[in-house]
Parts: sequence; C-alpha cells; structure tokens
Amino acid sequence: MNHLQGQTSPYLRQHAHNPVDWYPWCQEAFEKAQSEDKPIFLSIGYSTCHWCHVMERESFEDQQVAELLNRDFVSIKVDREERPDIDSLYMAVCQAFTGSGGWPTTLFLTPDQRPFFAGTYFPKEHQRGLPGLLQLLPAIRRAWDHDRDKLLAQSREVMDLLREERPQREASSHRDIRRKALEQWRSAFDPVWGGFGSAPKFPMGHSLLALLTLGEKTGNKPAAAMALKTLEQLYRGGIFDHIGGGFSRYSTDRQFLIPHFEKMLYDNALLILAYCKAWSVTRRELFRQVARQTADYAIRELTLSSGAFVSAQDADSGGEEGSFYAIRPEEVLSVLGREKGTRFNQRYHITDQGNFFGGSIPNLLQEEDLTGDCQDCLVPLRNWRKARAPLHRDDKVITGWNGLMIGALAWLYRVTGEEGYLTAAQNAAGYLKKYHKKGNDLLASSLDGKPGPRAFLDDYAFLAFGLLALYEVTGEKVLLDRVKSLCQTVLADFPDQSRGGFFLTNREGEPLILRPKEAADGALPSGNTVMAWVLVRLAHLTGKEDWDKAAEAQLDFLAGQAARYPTAYPVYLLAALEWEQPPEEVTVSAPTREDLPPQPWPFPLDAVVNLLEKPTREHPLVNGQTTYYVCRDHTCQPPRNLYS
Repeated sequence: MNHLQGQTSPYLRQHAHNPVDWYPWCQEAFEKAQSEDKPIFLSIGYSTCHWCHVMERESFEDQQVAELLNRDFVSIKVDREERPDIDSLYMAVCQAFTGSGGWPTTLFLTPDQRPFFAGTYFPKEHQRGLPGLLQLLPAIRRAWDHDRDKLLAQSREVMDLLREERPQREASSHRDIRRKALEQWRSAFDPVWGGFGSAPKFPMGHSLLALLTLGEKTGNKPAAAMALKTLEQLYRGGIFDHIGGGFSRYSTDRQFLIPHFEKMLYDNALLILAYCKAWSVTRRELFRQVARQTADYAIRELTLSSGAFVSAQDADSGGEEGSFYAIRPEEVLSVLGREKGTRFNQRYHITDQGNFFGGSIPNLLQEEDLTGDCQDCLVPLRNWRKARAPLHRDDKVITGWNGLMIGALAWLYRVTGEEGYLTAAQNAAGYLKKYHKKGNDLLASSLDGKPGPRAFLDDYAFLAFGLLALYEVTGEKVLLDRVKSLCQTVLADFPDQSRGGFFLTNREGEPLILRPKEAADGALPSGNTVMAWVLVRLAHLTGKEDWDKAAEAQLDFLAGQAARYPTAYPVYLLAALEWEQPPEEVTVSAPTREDLPPQPWPFPLDAVVNLLEKPTREHPLVNGQTTYYVCRDHTCQPPRNLYS
C-alpha cells in the first residue's frame, strides 16, 4: 500500500496498489528525499496511455523493480493532465536531455526538484537498445553516491539552457508569417493520403481549421484543399471509429488506417470544429455528418450524468491495445445476420486476412461512395462490442477540455440547428460554473465531485472560447460577462511582464524550479494562442478599446514566437487573420432551422491537390505536425522515438 489512495487522478489511483511506494507530488516526498539523502524517481503519464500501462505491468508491479525504487529512491507519480505545469516543465527537460519526448516521462531529480537524468519509457530488462530499469536504477544510485558532482553539473547545464532567454525574433508581418506557414505545410503535405509528414500522423484539428479559414478568407485554394483532403482521409481511415464514432489520438501509418486507439476529448472537440468549418465552406454533407457522429460519440460515451465531459477512453482492453476495435467477418455475421453482415463486411473491408493482428479495423480507404448507408448495423455492433470488452474511461473532468467541447457543440448547433447539441453544451457549462469554482478561483479539474488544483492558463483560455461560442448562438449576456471575467483574470494573474504573453500558471500558483510558459500549439492549442483568438473575437464583439489593445499585444508577442516555425502556431494564424479581416457586421443569433441551399466546392478537390508540389522525400516537418510533442520553447528537434 502506497500514498496514492484517495487522489483525484484516475492515473494515480491506477498505481495505488503497486508495490512501489509512490507519493503524489507533495512536500512530504521532497522532505523525505532530503532527510534520507535520496534522489527522486519521477514518473509522469496519464490513465489512458498505452505505454504507461506497459511500463506499469512490466516494472511497477514487479517486486524486483519495486525493491530497488523503495530502497534507493523516493518515487513520485504525476498525472500530466491534472498537473500540466509539472508536465510542461519536465517534458522540456526530457527534450533537452534526449532531443525527444513522450509519455511515460521518466526523470531523476535532486530532493530540491532539479533534474539530472531523463527519458521516456524504459523496459524492465535491457531491450531494443533501451537500458532496463534493473540496470538503470543501480547505475543512477551509484552515480548519486560516488559521482554526484557530475550529476549536479549535468543538472546545472540543463537548467541554464531552460533559463536562457532566447532573443525574441523581430516580428514579421502577420501576412509574411502566414505565407511562410503555407510553404511549410505544402512541403510536408501528403497528397496521396492527406495529413502532413510521414507516420505517425496526428489529426491536428486546429491546423485544419486554420487552413480552411485561410482558404475561405484569402481565396488560397491549395490551403483549403489540403485540409479538405485530410478531413476526408481521416474519415475514410481506421482512425475514425466507424462503428462507435469519434477519433483516436493518432495514426501509426500514412493512410490513417491503424490508429493508436485511445480517444481524447480534446481531439474530438477540435475535429468537430474543423468538420463544421469544412461544411460551412463546401456545404458537403459528409463533413456535417462526421461532425454529428463525433459529437454523438462524445455525448454517448464521454458524458457524466451531471452533464460534464470526461477526459478520455483507453486504448487497451484485456491488456491488449486495439483488441476492442478489431473484428472478424464471422463475428459481424453472428451479430447482424448473413445479409446485413455481408453488406457491412464488404463496405468496411472486414476480411479473413485482416489488417490488425488477425482482425480488421473497419475503414473506407478503398470505397469510392462515401454516402452508402449501413446505419442500421451500427447500434447492434456497438452493443456487441461493448459487452465483449468494455473500455476503461478516465472520468476526470478537465475544465479546459470541457471548454473546447462546449465551443465545438455550439458550432455544431449553428450548422445543424439541432437542440440536443446546444443542450449538451449548456449542461457542461452549467457543471463547470457550479463545481469548478472555489471562491474567486477557477479549478482545473474534478473527479467524483472532488476538486482538483487551481486552473491553469489553458483552462481559462479554452473555457472562454467555449462560453464565447455559446454566447454567439444564444445571446445570453451572462455568458459574455463570464468570458470577460475569465480574460480579466488572465490579464491580471498570468502575464509575463518582461517578455509578453502569458505563463501557464497563476502568479499565486505552486512555485516550481521554473515557471512554465508555452506559446506553440501541440496536440492541444496553447493557452497563449487561444487567448489571442478569444481576445480578437471579444474586441470585435464589444468594440471596446481595452480588448482591442490586449488582442494586438498578444498577437505581436506570438508573431515573434511564430516567425521561424509558423505551422506550430495555427491558432495564432487563425486569430491574426480574423484580426486583419474583421467581420463587417458582428451578429449573435441562433441558427436557421432549415439547411442552407447547396453551395458546392467551386473547383475539383483532386485537381487542386495535384497542383501541390509532391514531396520528393519522406520527412517530418520539424516543429510542425508530426513533431508537435517535442516542440516547446527550448528545443525544436524531430523525435527519435515515441511512446504513447
């Protein structure tokens, strides 16, 4: 029994019965390390992370590993979703040490939290060029006992690198940065399968949203075509769950066929936004259909009875990644009967050969007609699949991620007029208002009604985005007032007065060895870029000079950050474009209840895609789509390995 019982993190609770004497991130652990002169073993992950599960099964449930950790170290477990500040800081450390990052993140610290060694996943025994924990732990302890000066020198070197203030680049014009971003996107675009770079491929809904908006507002056809091609391929592939709806976190291949199967709330919210925009640009019903199916999945599978959205659904079932989703032809026939089952198998390419460890991941990669209908097959297959092997769900309610989904559902309501989506958005907003406030403070998360830590910049920014989108379809002034209040708190409590932009943590938050600050967008947009977008929209809605100045200052800060790798800042590009091209008239209104007349995309998509220069070699876009998880303020290098 360790010290993780009763925590508000499902990830920490998963490890509460490990033989490792885990502590949460707390002063008690640091004092123990100090008094016993032991280094800290820090492990950061999240509850739906496949490789976190692997490392737990191999090592943290193993008595040999536990004995070494308990004897020679003080072990701390952190949920990166609950404590993004700790994750941000030590992920930057991991990248500085190794040139790459991922989860689980593994670090060794001094008792005063200074890092001296870092990596990601380590097996129990040496394999595939990775040292095993049974070899690494004794080596670290020997170095701590006999060569500590060298370890501390390594720590100082890394900390000096992280503290180094990189000179702010002279800000280019927003238009020049946008032009450079389009060049980078074009050089990395895959015209055959969509997406950017080579495998692994991430959906990056906010990048697709930026490209669609660029195409819409500037008339740049290739920009929109890249996004539309990618959105169609995402739907065709197995990264979209054709039985249950919703998108997995990323694809392991170029085709978007075999995903890494965990489903995150934020990915699905961002993709709903992108598909809504794609429909509004093209009026192609497929895009609105995918947005609906994705939202229906989130409402059905990721919603608590209280109306709040939970954070994620696991990749693993029965200890195996993806087995929940892989099906065989005879299984489909047994559920649907021969006639319907044969039709489903043919349409979604469920074959005896399979495409995933003896089973098949349903997909439409070879299907020409995307309008075919197998809707009558989906509910029976969903029920059968769920009864066969239910998935673990992380029931933690994260303020910022709920904000993104609130905004996505408000957008979907605008393009469909369906009241259920508005109701779901309002229910989630009501939950956050009731349970995620403590006095004047916003809280970052909760679990089973138990409050988590104080909110971070992303929580304020994403919630402001969601409530603003909700205001734009309801006209309820109380929502606009809440948005103003959230933004005023950010301007007062989060600013970096010397360099511009905003820190991740409140000025009264728990002090770490460095105060983290993130500007670039990753799998999630950064709080800094979303704040720019919110401030721009708030300035347009209110016409107030104070919001106008705040928006301009934030855009100027981001222009300096984005000048080198603008594709890592898609939400900034979106905000800057809306800043330069404000709407002629700002209106707040509910959607029409009738579909707008068809407005076909005015040129053949394939013809535009063929105009794009085909890449001459496979390469990731550094600090862009395929390497977002190693793109922080301090290091921008392509990954050498990826875990989870």
